[in-house]
Amino acid sequence: EEVPDSEIPAVSRKIASISSPLRAIVRLRRRYFVQKKSRLHLELPWEKPAEFVHTRLLQRQLSQNRTGLYGPSMSFFDQSSFESSQYFTFDTSVEQHAMKKHRRKKNRRKSRMVLYPDKTKKYLPTEEKSKAKRALLLLMAIIFFQILNAIENLDDNLQKYDLDGLEKTMHREVFGQKFAVERIVELLKDYLATHMHNKPLVISLNGPTGVGKSHVGWLLAKHFRSVMDNDFVLQYFVMHHCPNGVAPLTCEIDLSKKISDMVTRAEIEEKTPLFILDEVELMSPVLLDTLSRFFEPNQTNEFLNAIYILISNIGGGEITKFVIQNESAELLNQHRGAEELLSIIQPVLSDVHPLWKSADIIPFVLLEKAHVINCFLEQMRREGLYPDQKHIENLANQLSYYTTGDKQYSKMGCKQAKVSLL
Repeated sequence: EEVPDSEIPAVSRKIASISSPLRAIVRLRRRYFVQKKSRLHLELPWEKPAEFVHTRLLQRQLSQNRTGLYGPSMSFFDQSSFESSQYFTFDTSVEQHAMKKHRRKKNRRKSRMVLYPDKTKKYLPTEEKSKAKRALLLLMAIIFFQILNAIENLDDNLQKYDLDGLEKTMHREVFGQKFAVERIVELLKDYLATHMHNKPLVISLNGPTGVGKSHVGWLLAKHFRSVMDNDFVLQYFVMHHCPNGVAPLTCEIDLSKKISDMVTRAEIEEKTPLFILDEVELMSPVLLDTLSRFFEPNQTNEFLNAIYILISNIGGGEITKFVIQNESAELLNQHRGAEELLSIIQPVLSDVHPLWKSADIIPFVLLEKAHVINCFLEQMRREGLYPDQKHIENLANQLSYYTTGDKQYSKMGCKQAKVSLL
Protein backbone atom coordinates (compact mmCIF):
# COMPACT_ATOMS: atom_id res chain seq x y z
CA GLU A 1 0.00 0.00 0.00
CA GLU A 2 1.13 3.52 -0.77
CA VAL A 3 1.97 5.93 2.00
CA PRO A 4 -0.54 8.89 2.40
CA ASP A 5 0.57 12.26 1.18
CA SER A 6 0.41 13.70 4.68
CA GLU A 7 3.23 11.41 5.76
CA ILE A 8 5.54 12.36 2.91
CA PRO A 9 8.28 14.73 4.11
CA ALA A 10 8.92 18.14 2.58
CA VAL A 11 12.13 16.99 0.95
CA SER A 12 10.21 14.40 -1.03
CA ARG A 13 7.91 17.06 -2.51
CA LYS A 14 10.85 18.72 -4.13
CA ILE A 15 11.53 15.55 -6.04
CA ALA A 16 8.24 15.97 -7.91
CA SER A 17 9.90 18.45 -10.22
CA ILE A 18 12.55 15.88 -11.14
CA SER A 19 12.16 13.64 -14.18
CA SER A 20 9.80 10.65 -14.06
CA PRO A 21 12.47 7.89 -14.00
CA LEU A 22 14.01 9.26 -10.84
CA ARG A 23 10.55 9.58 -9.26
CA ALA A 24 9.93 5.94 -10.04
CA ILE A 25 13.19 4.97 -8.33
CA VAL A 26 12.25 6.92 -5.22
CA ARG A 27 8.83 5.29 -5.20
CA LEU A 28 10.33 1.84 -5.46
CA ARG A 29 12.79 2.61 -2.68
CA ARG A 30 9.99 3.77 -0.46
CA ARG A 31 8.01 0.60 -1.15
CA TYR A 32 11.09 -1.52 -0.40
CA PHE A 33 11.45 -0.06 3.09
CA VAL A 34 7.76 -0.62 3.78
CA GLN A 35 7.94 -4.26 2.74
CA LYS A 36 11.16 -4.74 4.70
CA LYS A 37 9.55 -3.49 7.90
CA SER A 38 6.48 -5.65 7.42
CA ARG A 39 8.64 -8.75 6.74
CA LEU A 40 10.78 -8.27 9.83
CA HIS A 41 7.68 -7.70 11.95
CA LEU A 42 5.62 -10.58 10.65
CA GLU A 43 8.51 -12.96 9.88
CA LEU A 44 7.21 -13.77 6.45
CA PRO A 45 8.01 -17.22 4.99
CA TRP A 46 10.95 -17.63 2.70
CA GLU A 47 8.88 -18.23 -0.41
CA LYS A 48 8.89 -14.90 -2.25
CA PRO A 49 5.44 -13.76 -3.55
CA ALA A 50 4.88 -13.04 -7.20
CA GLU A 51 4.48 -9.27 -6.54
CA PHE A 52 7.92 -9.17 -4.84
CA VAL A 53 9.52 -11.01 -7.78
CA HIS A 54 7.81 -8.66 -10.23
CA THR A 55 9.10 -5.62 -8.32
CA ARG A 56 12.65 -6.96 -8.38
CA LEU A 57 12.49 -7.55 -12.13
CA LEU A 58 11.21 -4.02 -12.64
CA GLN A 59 14.05 -2.60 -10.54
CA ARG A 60 16.61 -4.45 -12.61
CA GLN A 61 15.07 -3.20 -15.86
CA LEU A 62 15.13 0.41 -14.60
CA SER A 63 18.77 0.04 -13.55
CA GLN A 64 19.67 -1.10 -17.05
CA ASN A 65 17.82 1.82 -18.74
CA ARG A 66 19.18 4.39 -16.31
CA THR A 67 22.55 4.58 -18.01
CA GLY A 68 21.09 5.63 -21.35
CA LEU A 69 19.13 8.48 -19.80
CA TYR A 70 21.80 10.15 -17.71
CA GLY A 71 25.02 9.23 -19.48
CA PRO A 72 28.21 7.64 -18.29
CA SER A 73 29.13 10.56 -16.07
CA MET A 74 26.96 9.33 -13.19
CA SER A 75 29.26 6.86 -11.35
CA PHE A 76 26.55 6.13 -8.76
CA PHE A 77 24.45 4.38 -11.45
CA ASP A 78 27.43 2.62 -13.08
CA GLN A 79 26.21 -0.15 -15.37
CA SER A 80 29.02 -2.61 -14.55
CA SER A 81 28.11 -2.59 -10.86
CA PHE A 82 24.50 -3.43 -11.65
CA GLU A 83 25.38 -6.13 -14.15
CA SER A 84 27.55 -7.91 -11.56
CA SER A 85 24.51 -8.27 -9.24
CA GLN A 86 21.82 -10.81 -9.83
CA TYR A 87 19.10 -8.74 -8.14
CA PHE A 88 18.68 -5.03 -7.60
CA THR A 89 18.76 -4.02 -3.95
CA PHE A 90 19.88 -1.15 -1.82
CA ASP A 91 20.67 -3.21 1.31
CA THR A 92 21.66 -6.89 0.97
CA SER A 93 22.91 -7.55 4.50
CA VAL A 94 19.47 -8.51 5.85
CA GLU A 95 18.68 -10.70 2.88
CA GLN A 96 22.04 -12.48 2.98
CA HIS A 97 21.62 -13.11 6.72
CA ALA A 98 18.15 -14.52 6.12
CA MET A 99 19.35 -16.81 3.35
CA LYS A 100 22.18 -18.15 5.52
CA LYS A 101 19.73 -18.79 8.33
CA HIS A 102 17.39 -20.55 5.93
CA ARG A 103 20.26 -22.72 4.67
CA ARG A 104 21.21 -23.72 8.21
CA LYS A 105 17.65 -24.70 9.01
CA LYS A 106 17.45 -26.72 5.84
CA ASN A 107 20.66 -28.57 6.64
CA ARG A 108 19.47 -29.18 10.19
CA ARG A 109 16.22 -30.56 8.85
CA LYS A 110 18.07 -33.00 6.58
CA SER A 111 20.28 -34.33 9.37
CA ARG A 112 17.34 -34.98 11.65
CA MET A 113 16.98 -38.68 12.63
CA VAL A 114 14.08 -40.60 11.15
CA LEU A 115 11.50 -41.97 13.55
CA TYR A 116 10.81 -45.66 13.28
CA PRO A 117 7.29 -47.03 12.84
CA ASP A 118 6.96 -48.04 16.47
CA LYS A 119 7.48 -44.37 17.49
CA THR A 120 9.74 -45.45 20.32
CA LYS A 121 13.22 -45.16 18.84
CA LYS A 122 14.63 -41.93 17.58
CA TYR A 123 18.08 -43.24 16.69
CA LEU A 124 19.34 -46.25 14.81
CA PRO A 125 19.38 -49.36 16.97
CA THR A 126 22.81 -50.42 18.21
CA GLU A 127 24.09 -53.63 16.72
CA GLU A 128 23.90 -56.29 19.40
CA LYS A 129 26.75 -58.82 19.62
CA SER A 130 25.65 -62.42 19.34
CA LYS A 131 25.75 -64.32 22.63
CA ALA A 132 26.29 -67.53 20.67
CA LYS A 133 29.54 -66.14 19.32
CA ARG A 134 30.75 -65.34 22.84
CA ALA A 135 29.79 -68.82 23.99
CA LEU A 136 31.66 -70.35 21.04
CA LEU A 137 34.80 -68.38 21.84
CA LEU A 138 34.57 -69.42 25.49
CA LEU A 139 34.14 -73.06 24.49
CA MET A 140 37.17 -72.88 22.19
CA ALA A 141 39.26 -71.38 25.01
CA ILE A 142 38.16 -74.14 27.41
CA ILE A 143 39.01 -76.86 24.87
CA PHE A 144 42.40 -75.26 24.21
CA PHE A 145 43.31 -75.22 27.89
CA GLN A 146 42.06 -78.79 28.34
CA ILE A 147 44.24 -79.99 25.46
CA LEU A 148 47.19 -78.07 26.86
CA ASN A 149 46.59 -79.58 30.29
CA ALA A 150 46.29 -83.07 28.79
CA ILE A 151 49.60 -82.64 26.96
CA GLU A 152 51.27 -81.52 30.16
CA ASN A 153 49.76 -84.47 32.03
CA LEU A 154 51.04 -86.85 29.38
CA ASP A 155 54.51 -85.42 29.70
CA ASP A 156 54.24 -85.78 33.47
CA ASN A 157 53.09 -89.38 33.04
CA LEU A 158 56.08 -90.25 30.87
CA GLN A 159 58.37 -88.51 33.32
CA LYS A 160 56.79 -90.49 36.14
CA TYR A 161 57.74 -93.76 34.47
CA ASP A 162 61.21 -92.43 33.49
CA LEU A 163 61.36 -94.34 30.20
CA ASP A 164 64.45 -92.43 29.11
CA GLY A 165 66.33 -93.81 32.08
CA LEU A 166 65.01 -97.28 31.28
CA GLU A 167 66.28 -97.01 27.70
CA LYS A 168 69.77 -95.97 28.84
CA THR A 169 69.92 -98.88 31.29
CA MET A 170 68.85 -101.42 28.69
CA HIS A 171 71.33 -100.14 26.10
CA ARG A 172 74.08 -100.42 28.72
CA GLU A 173 73.24 -103.90 30.02
CA VAL A 174 71.67 -105.66 27.02
CA PHE A 175 74.22 -106.62 24.35
CA GLY A 176 73.59 -107.22 20.66
CA GLN A 177 69.86 -106.38 20.77
CA LYS A 178 69.75 -102.73 19.70
CA PHE A 179 66.65 -103.20 17.51
CA ALA A 180 64.77 -105.05 20.25
CA VAL A 181 65.57 -102.45 22.94
CA GLU A 182 64.54 -99.52 20.75
CA ARG A 183 61.30 -101.26 19.75
CA ILE A 184 60.36 -102.07 23.38
CA VAL A 185 60.92 -98.50 24.55
CA GLU A 186 58.99 -97.15 21.58
CA LEU A 187 55.95 -99.32 22.35
CA LEU A 188 56.06 -98.37 26.04
CA LYS A 189 56.23 -94.64 25.27
CA ASP A 190 53.32 -94.81 22.84
CA TYR A 191 51.19 -96.76 25.30
CA LEU A 192 51.97 -94.79 28.45
CA ALA A 193 51.52 -91.44 26.70
CA THR A 194 47.75 -91.66 27.19
CA HIS A 195 45.35 -92.96 29.84
CA MET A 196 42.66 -94.18 27.42
CA HIS A 197 43.30 -97.42 25.51
CA ASN A 198 41.22 -99.72 23.35
CA LYS A 199 43.28 -102.79 24.21
CA PRO A 200 46.11 -103.77 26.60
CA LEU A 201 49.72 -103.64 25.46
CA VAL A 202 51.06 -107.13 24.72
CA ILE A 203 54.75 -107.48 23.82
CA SER A 204 56.15 -110.86 22.88
CA LEU A 205 59.92 -111.36 23.19
CA ASN A 206 60.91 -114.34 21.05
CA GLY A 207 64.30 -115.81 20.23
CA PRO A 208 66.76 -118.61 21.00
CA THR A 209 68.01 -119.23 24.49
CA GLY A 210 70.66 -117.04 26.11
CA VAL A 211 70.12 -113.93 23.91
CA GLY A 212 68.87 -111.64 26.71
CA LYS A 213 65.06 -112.05 26.76
CA SER A 214 64.80 -112.94 30.44
CA HIS A 215 67.39 -110.31 31.29
CA VAL A 216 65.21 -107.66 29.60
CA GLY A 217 62.23 -108.91 31.61
CA TRP A 218 64.24 -108.63 34.81
CA LEU A 219 65.33 -105.05 33.92
CA LEU A 220 61.71 -104.06 33.19
CA ALA A 221 60.50 -105.48 36.49
CA LYS A 222 63.28 -103.75 38.42
CA HIS A 223 62.64 -100.40 36.75
CA PHE A 224 58.84 -100.39 37.18
CA ARG A 225 59.17 -101.47 40.79
CA SER A 226 61.36 -98.43 41.39
CA VAL A 227 58.94 -95.96 39.78
CA MET A 228 55.79 -97.67 41.12
CA ASP A 229 54.89 -99.86 44.05
CA ASN A 230 55.94 -103.49 44.07
CA ASP A 231 52.26 -104.45 44.16
CA PHE A 232 51.81 -103.42 40.50
CA VAL A 233 54.54 -105.63 38.99
CA LEU A 234 54.11 -109.40 38.63
CA GLN A 235 56.82 -111.79 37.43
CA TYR A 236 55.24 -115.12 36.61
CA PHE A 237 57.55 -118.07 35.92
CA VAL A 238 55.67 -121.11 34.67
CA MET A 239 58.13 -123.65 36.10
CA HIS A 240 57.88 -121.99 39.51
CA HIS A 241 54.21 -120.96 39.79
CA CYS A 242 52.78 -123.88 37.89
CA PRO A 243 55.22 -126.81 38.18
CA ASN A 244 54.64 -130.24 36.79
CA GLY A 245 52.03 -132.23 38.67
CA VAL A 246 49.78 -129.26 39.42
CA ALA A 247 46.38 -129.34 37.74
CA PRO A 248 46.09 -126.79 34.88
CA LEU A 249 42.74 -125.60 36.23
CA THR A 250 44.37 -124.71 39.56
CA CYS A 251 47.06 -122.72 37.77
CA GLU A 252 44.40 -121.02 35.68
CA ILE A 253 42.43 -119.91 38.76
CA ASP A 254 45.56 -118.72 40.50
CA LEU A 255 46.78 -116.69 37.50
CA SER A 256 43.34 -115.15 36.90
CA LYS A 257 43.08 -114.10 40.54
CA LYS A 258 46.57 -112.54 40.53
CA ILE A 259 45.85 -110.51 37.37
CA SER A 260 42.36 -109.41 38.48
CA ASP A 261 43.48 -108.28 41.93
CA MET A 262 46.44 -106.33 40.59
CA VAL A 263 44.37 -104.65 37.87
CA THR A 264 41.74 -103.59 40.42
CA ARG A 265 44.32 -102.06 42.77
CA ALA A 266 46.07 -100.31 39.86
CA GLU A 267 42.80 -98.77 38.72
CA ILE A 268 42.23 -97.29 42.18
CA GLU A 269 45.78 -95.92 42.31
CA GLU A 270 45.59 -94.73 38.66
CA LYS A 271 48.63 -96.74 37.65
CA THR A 272 49.40 -99.20 34.87
CA PRO A 273 50.26 -102.73 36.08
CA LEU A 274 53.06 -104.73 34.46
CA PHE A 275 52.83 -108.53 34.01
CA ILE A 276 56.00 -110.37 32.96
CA LEU A 277 55.23 -113.95 31.94
CA ASP A 278 58.38 -115.99 31.38
CA GLU A 279 58.66 -119.49 29.83
CA VAL A 280 55.36 -119.07 28.02
CA GLU A 281 56.23 -122.01 25.73
CA LEU A 282 55.69 -124.26 28.79
CA MET A 283 52.17 -122.99 29.49
CA SER A 284 49.27 -125.38 29.07
CA PRO A 285 46.47 -124.55 26.60
CA VAL A 286 44.24 -123.71 29.57
CA LEU A 287 46.60 -120.97 30.73
CA LEU A 288 46.98 -119.67 27.17
CA ASP A 289 43.19 -119.48 26.84
CA THR A 290 43.03 -117.54 30.13
CA LEU A 291 45.62 -115.04 28.93
CA SER A 292 43.86 -114.58 25.60
CA ARG A 293 40.70 -113.49 27.43
CA PHE A 294 42.68 -110.74 29.19
CA PHE A 295 44.09 -109.57 25.87
CA GLU A 296 40.69 -109.00 24.25
CA PRO A 297 39.68 -105.38 23.46
CA ASN A 298 36.04 -105.66 24.61
CA GLN A 299 36.70 -105.38 28.36
CA THR A 300 36.25 -102.85 31.09
CA ASN A 301 38.68 -99.96 31.24
CA GLU A 302 40.83 -101.30 34.07
CA PHE A 303 41.69 -104.46 32.10
CA LEU A 304 42.58 -102.38 29.05
CA ASN A 305 45.15 -100.38 31.04
CA ALA A 306 47.72 -103.13 31.51
CA ILE A 307 51.06 -104.21 30.02
CA TYR A 308 51.90 -107.87 29.35
CA ILE A 309 55.42 -109.05 28.50
CA LEU A 310 55.50 -112.60 27.06
CA ILE A 311 58.92 -114.28 27.02
CA SER A 312 59.40 -117.53 25.14
CA ASN A 313 61.79 -119.50 22.92
CA ILE A 314 59.08 -120.10 20.32
CA GLY A 315 60.42 -119.12 16.90
CA GLY A 316 64.03 -119.32 18.08
CA GLY A 317 64.91 -121.92 15.43
CA GLU A 318 63.52 -119.75 12.64
CA ILE A 319 65.41 -116.70 13.94
CA THR A 320 68.69 -118.67 14.15
CA LYS A 321 68.28 -119.95 10.61
CA PHE A 322 67.46 -116.47 9.31
CA VAL A 323 70.53 -114.87 10.96
CA ILE A 324 72.93 -117.57 9.73
CA GLN A 325 71.62 -117.41 6.18
CA ASN A 326 71.94 -113.61 6.05
CA GLU A 327 75.39 -113.72 7.76
CA SER A 328 74.74 -110.58 9.80
CA ALA A 329 72.46 -109.70 12.66
CA GLU A 330 72.71 -106.07 11.55
CA LEU A 331 70.09 -106.89 8.95
CA LEU A 332 67.46 -106.42 11.68
CA ASN A 333 68.37 -102.74 11.88
CA GLN A 334 67.01 -102.38 8.37
CA HIS A 335 63.26 -102.13 7.89
CA ARG A 336 63.23 -104.70 5.11
CA GLY A 337 65.09 -107.33 7.18
CA ALA A 338 62.84 -106.81 10.25
CA GLU A 339 59.67 -107.16 8.17
CA GLU A 340 60.98 -110.31 6.52
CA LEU A 341 61.86 -111.90 9.87
CA LEU A 342 58.47 -111.03 11.38
CA SER A 343 56.70 -112.58 8.41
CA ILE A 344 58.54 -115.83 9.22
CA ILE A 345 57.85 -115.82 13.00
CA GLN A 346 54.18 -114.78 13.05
CA PRO A 347 52.78 -117.93 11.38
CA VAL A 348 54.75 -120.12 13.79
CA LEU A 349 53.36 -118.29 16.84
CA SER A 350 49.80 -118.27 15.46
CA ASP A 351 49.94 -122.05 15.04
CA VAL A 352 50.80 -122.42 18.75
CA HIS A 353 47.89 -120.22 19.95
CA PRO A 354 45.80 -117.34 18.52
CA LEU A 355 46.70 -115.00 21.42
CA TRP A 356 49.89 -113.97 19.56
CA LYS A 357 47.77 -112.32 16.88
CA SER A 358 47.10 -109.45 19.30
CA ALA A 359 50.75 -109.17 20.40
CA ASP A 360 53.62 -107.00 19.15
CA ILE A 361 56.35 -109.50 18.33
CA ILE A 362 59.98 -108.47 18.93
CA PRO A 363 62.62 -110.97 17.74
CA PHE A 364 65.92 -111.41 19.62
CA VAL A 365 68.81 -112.45 17.38
CA LEU A 366 71.95 -114.50 18.02
CA LEU A 367 74.82 -112.91 19.92
CA GLU A 368 78.26 -112.55 18.39
CA LYS A 369 81.49 -113.50 20.15
CA ALA A 370 82.18 -109.83 21.06
CA HIS A 371 78.80 -109.67 22.79
CA VAL A 372 79.62 -112.79 24.80
CA ILE A 373 82.88 -111.21 26.01
CA ASN A 374 80.86 -108.16 27.17
CA CYS A 375 78.59 -110.52 29.08
CA PHE A 376 81.63 -111.95 30.87
CA LEU A 377 82.83 -108.47 31.81
CA GLU A 378 79.41 -107.40 33.10
CA GLN A 379 79.02 -110.58 35.14
CA MET A 380 82.47 -110.20 36.71
CA ARG A 381 81.68 -106.59 37.59
CA ARG A 382 78.51 -107.68 39.37
CA GLU A 383 80.36 -110.41 41.28
CA GLY A 384 83.08 -107.96 42.32
CA LEU A 385 85.84 -109.79 40.43
CA TYR A 386 88.79 -108.20 38.70
CA PRO A 387 88.13 -108.25 34.91
CA ASP A 388 91.12 -110.09 33.39
CA GLN A 389 90.80 -109.60 29.62
CA LYS A 390 93.04 -112.54 28.73
CA HIS A 391 91.20 -114.89 31.04
CA ILE A 392 87.84 -113.77 29.65
CA GLU A 393 88.98 -114.37 26.06
CA ASN A 394 90.11 -117.88 27.02
CA LEU A 395 86.68 -118.59 28.53
CA ALA A 396 84.95 -117.20 25.45
CA ASN A 397 86.99 -119.45 23.15
CA GLN A 398 85.71 -122.52 25.03
CA LEU A 399 82.08 -121.83 24.04
CA SER A 400 80.25 -123.23 21.02
CA TYR A 401 79.60 -120.97 18.02
CA TYR A 402 77.88 -120.92 14.66
CA THR A 403 80.54 -119.90 12.14
CA THR A 404 79.42 -118.20 8.95
CA GLY A 405 81.84 -116.16 6.90
CA ASP A 406 83.85 -114.00 9.30
CA LYS A 407 81.12 -114.03 11.95
CA GLN A 408 80.82 -116.24 15.03
CA TYR A 409 77.45 -116.53 16.79
CA SER A 410 77.17 -118.15 20.22
CA LYS A 411 74.90 -121.20 20.34
CA MET A 412 73.93 -120.64 24.00
CA GLY A 413 74.52 -116.91 24.23
CA CYS A 414 75.31 -115.29 27.55
CA LYS A 415 73.68 -118.10 29.52
CA GLN A 416 76.57 -120.44 28.73
CA ALA A 417 79.02 -117.62 29.51
CA LYS A 418 77.62 -117.23 33.03
CA VAL A 419 77.84 -120.97 33.64
CA SER A 420 81.44 -121.05 32.44
CA LEU A 421 82.34 -118.13 34.70
CA LEU A 422 80.85 -119.85 37.74
